[in-house]
Amino acid sequence: MQPVFAADAATAAYYDARAGEYDDWYTGEGQFAARDRPGWHDEVNRLVALVSSLPAARTLDIACGSGFLTRHLSGLVVALDQSPAMVTLTQSRLPAGVALTGDALDLPFAAGAFDRVLTGHFYGHLPEGERETFLAQARRVAPELIVIDTARRPGGPQAQTEERVLNDGSRHQVYKRFLTPGQLAGEIGGEVLLAGTWFVAVRAVHT
Repeated sequence: MQPVFAADAATAAYYDARAGEYDDWYTGEGQFAARDRPGWHDEVNRLVALVSSLPAARTLDIACGSGFLTRHLSGLVVALDQSPAMVTLTQSRLPAGVALTGDALDLPFAAGAFDRVLTGHFYGHLPEGERETFLAQARRVAPELIVIDTARRPGGPQAQTEERVLNDGSRHQVYKRFLTPGQLAGEIGGEVLLAGTWFVAVRAVHT
């Protein structure tokens, strides 16, 4: 059975329920406090520094989540997520920007409306058909695309359906791919910005 992510109602409900605890993954708190992730916090700092260093631009952050990375962008920032709870949280962290609910596979913006699309930990969840749609939409609205995602670790899986457990004990199934820098660069046609143990980031520009 072909996995789904962006178009899956159960996945959408999971992320909406997760909004208040989403940052625990980044900060290593809550359920993530006991995880053995050597170098994790240093690499999160590297990722934040990368986003902070991007030149000011009209940026659309697709699947912005809690706004953990979005808040470090410079310039005019519009954040988009399907989760109302995530959007509310991001807006609270984005006083000079706008956070909106919307569909990442059917962006409600005109062609060329932005200079840059950024997406963090979204692309790697998309099965093939949704990836193609997302890339077409991203390239329609901006000439620059930056994808941040989870790095594939040596010996780790390329893709799997993971069981995610929230603080309330509820269990959810989420499709996830793990990407090498070369794989991601090849898929979106770009240059590697970060090739870490935990994260990978690639920038692509098209005309």
